[in-house]
This record gives sequence, structure tokens and C-alpha cells, in this order.
Amino acid sequence: MDIKTLVLALALGNFSLCAALFFYQQQAGRSAPSASLRSWRIARQLQAVAWGLLYLRGALPDFLTIPFAYAVLFSGFAFDASAWWELAGRRVWRRYLLPALGVSIGLFTGAWLLDIPAGDRIGIAALVAGFFALASAGALGRGWRRGTLLRRYLVLSTLSLTLVVLLRGVLAVLLPDGAEWLSPALVQAAGIVALYLLTFGNVFGYLLLSREQQESELARLEVADPLTDVPNRRGFYQALAPWIALARRPGQPTALILLKFDDFKRINEHYGHPVGDLVLKALVEVCQKQLRDSDLMGRMGGAEFAIQLPRTGQEDACMVAERIRLAIAALPVKAGKAVINMTASLGVTTIRPDDAAVSLFKRADEALQQAKREGRNRVVAADSTPEV
Repeated sequence: MDIKTLVLALALGNFSLCAALFFYQQQAGRSAPSASLRSWRIARQLQAVAWGLLYLRGALPDFLTIPFAYAVLFSGFAFDASAWWELAGRRVWRRYLLPALGVSIGLFTGAWLLDIPAGDRIGIAALVAGFFALASAGALGRGWRRGTLLRRYLVLSTLSLTLVVLLRGVLAVLLPDGAEWLSPALVQAAGIVALYLLTFGNVFGYLLLSREQQESELARLEVADPLTDVPNRRGFYQALAPWIALARRPGQPTALILLKFDDFKRINEHYGHPVGDLVLKALVEVCQKQLRDSDLMGRMGGAEFAIQLPRTGQEDACMVAERIRLAIAALPVKAGKAVINMTASLGVTTIRPDDAAVSLFKRADEALQQAKREGRNRVVAADSTPEV
């Protein structure tokens, strides 16, 4: 396969992806694409046009197939890097990539206007492509230690191919006539093949990594409450299970607090559910500020929450519960024009060696119901002595 055929393959491949993305987006009910997907789609469109113009070199005016084509190609590389950074949760387009793109286009266009040899212009183009590929690798490399095998593979493959592209640029400038065993044609072929692999590695890598992130987010949502971003009932039970098992061994106990915001139904009835949601999120934040990093708060449903306190005895757990109760009572929540004061009732217990999740929560709930019967806005501790 000669170089012109590879250029045509790059053009057709990107055009094909543009068509697929168009029909994907036109599907009924499809939501608006994310910022990352928009940037990635623009990158595909720009690169399709650029490679197409480069393929038609000789059939169209030089201005279109050299400086303009490379300006569009550089823009495609920049949008590729932007898509990766946006996928990583950071937007660096205007601050870093846009100025770099402007400098790149200016250098290449200036070299063409000054009639600098083609080998030097190729070197500039390769260095620009390598720079933006390194920017993409930088986005991929964020969180390397906790990254998946797919992410690590993409980082290493991107860096390896980028090294070849950069080497082509350096050799095109320093050794335009090649060396004894390194001909200009070989350098050019190696660079274009590396760029070809880099482009389609980027394409499939982006699609696979996006899919992986979506699956990870769906898995997280299965065990997380979407409103308060704390574990839901299922997620809390999963986190609690190991501590119930550890309670059968000698050692420091683990405490459980069952908390319910008093008369929360009144908030939804008088102010509406949107205000109720705002109040609930604010109250959860207040509770979390009273907890350690090792403690865990989960939503059991409605306005009822559970708090797990590892390696905490009942006396200390009651102190934590009282601190939470006072913090809630002292916080007026502003919701629009309304200022809402809330209180909470709390039941406290510790895990016994013979406990299962059902018996543990039953005991904590009995303490909570007693707190409500005694007037609410109070802490009640359950008897955690093992039954004989």
C-alpha cells in the first residue's frame, strides 16, 4: 500500500465515521452529545476534509492542498486532544490548545509563504501532530495508578506511535537526504503509517473508553442515590456486610445510626418536591461534615438515612449522633424565599456478634421509633447486649 492510498484510507475512514455519528445522533430520542463527543465529532470532520484535500494534491490549487489542508488537519488534531481532556473532566481548549493551534498554523503557513523546502514543512507538520498526540496521551494518563488496562494500553500505544511521528519530524529537518540505511522514503512511510495507526487507535480507543466509563457510571448508579450522591439501600448494605462479619471476631465494635428528618413530608407538601430535594441535599452535607472519612452515610429511602461508624463503641456513637442532631437543628436551610428549620431523630446501636442486617436494622429502628415517640429531635441508644 503506497502513501497516497493510506491518505485516501484516512480520508474515507473519517468520512465514514462522520456519517455513522450523524445517523447515531439523528436516532429518535437521542439526547444532546457531551462536550467531549462534540469535540471528537468535529475532529473527525476536520480530519476527513484535510486528508481528502491532501489526497487531491495536484488536482486542486496548492493553497487548498498545502497550507489550508494542513491548517484544517492541525485543527482536527487539536480537537482530538480537546476531546480526550474533556472526557477526563477538564476543558483546556481555550487556555492551552487553541493558542498552540494558532502557533502551529502560523508556523506552517509562514514556511509555505517563505517557500521553505518541503522537507522542513513536513518536519513542522510531524512535530505539530506529535505535540497534539502527546497532549492526548497526557489526558489519558491522568489517574494512571487507578486506570484500567484499556486506559494504560492506550497511553503506551499513543506514546510509542507519537515517538515515531516526532522522530519523523526531527529527521525530516536534520537529515532531509536521509542516511546510508535510512532513506527519506522510509522515514516518510514510517511516519505516515504511525500517524495512520495513531488516528485509528485514537478512534477505537475513544469509543471503547467512553463505553467503559458509561458502564462504570451505570454500575455506580446501581448503588448510589442520584439526589444526595450517597450510597442507596443496596450500596449501604454491601458496604456494611464485611463489618457485620468482622463483628464475630474480638475487637472494637462498629456502630450504626439510623436517622430520620422529622416531619419532612410537610416540606414537600408546603413547598413542593424541588424545595424538598434542596433541603435534603443541604442536610446530608451537614451530616457528612460531622463524620470521619472512614464513616459512611447511606439513604435508606425518603428522609431516612443510615450511618456506619467503624471501630466505634456505643458511647462514642451517641456523641456523634448528638453532634449531628445539634448541627441539623442549628442550620436554617434557604430555599428561595423560604427559610426552613429542620430537626432529626436518631437511633443508635452497635453490631453484635450474632447480628444479621435484619436484626441490626430492627434494633436501630426500634431506638429511632422511641426517639420519635418521646418528642423527636433526640438521640436514643438501643440495648446492644447480646441475647442469652
